[in-house]
Amino acid sequence: MAFAPLDPILHNQLRLAVVSLLVGVERADFNYLLEHTGATRGNLSTQLTRLKEAGYISVKKSFKDNYPNTSCALTAKGLKAFETYVGAIKGYLDT
Repeated sequence: MAFAPLDPILHNQLRLAVVSLLVGVERADFNYLLEHTGATRGNLSTQLTRLKEAGYISVKKSFKDNYPNTSCALTAKGLKAFETYVGAIKGYLDT
């Protein structure tokens, strides 16, 4: 039996956590993701960039009460990749 390959973008704990959080919301800001993942600011920023470059999330930068605000949303490509990843993991568990 052959195992399905795992997406290297999502096969990272923090990136998987971010995408998992974004599946359940329309959009999440940086502080929400920071609080719910327990990541450092620098690491979260780096991983958001990786997800954005892969086309899995969209990132919107704006100002909220005169402070910079970064918010993220899952793209259709990101949702498809997540669903495929979850399916592949299930295949590993069902053997």
